[in-house]
Amino acid sequence: MQTHSYTSRRELETYHFHPMVAALVPLAFLLLQAFLPKIFPRLLILDLPLVAVIFFAVARRSPIAGTITGTVIGLLQDALTHQPIGVNGIAKAIIGYAASSIGVQVDVENLTTRILMNFVLSWVQSLLLFLIFRYLLGLRDTHLVWLHELVRASLNTAVAIPVFLLLDRVKLRE
Repeated sequence: MQTHSYTSRRELETYHFHPMVAALVPLAFLLLQAFLPKIFPRLLILDLPLVAVIFFAVARRSPIAGTITGTVIGLLQDALTHQPIGVNGIAKAIIGYAASSIGVQVDVENLTTRILMNFVLSWVQSLLLFLIFRYLLGLRDTHLVWLHELVRASLNTAVAIPVFLLLDRVKLRE
């Protein structure tokens, strides 16, 4: 009888994706983020690229891959907005690193964990964006409205969970 032992959680549950999925899902989310709020302004509160960063970073369980994924998606998001280039790139790089680091340590296939992780990381990204605007860019008139950020984190989480369940179907084991 042949046995196979795993040396870590990371080795046990690392996933990869077909290149088309890895490219088209974030691109679709970026385009939806850029154009849906023009049709439905209330959807500006959602951050679909953040959902993509968290999902792919957690699934790959590599802090380097999570950081790169977050940076690329964030910079592309900056290119589609009127914000300075790099604002979302910095914030999403940190979120990608954090999400992939959490993915190594915690069972992120659990629904409760996914809800908590998405909520907290969405809120942390709002805080990071505030800090970047306020202190790195020196925009002193930037304020954080905690209730708005709570609603944003809740809505991003509500959107992320069904998206995660759908994208789970395209994961490939390494």
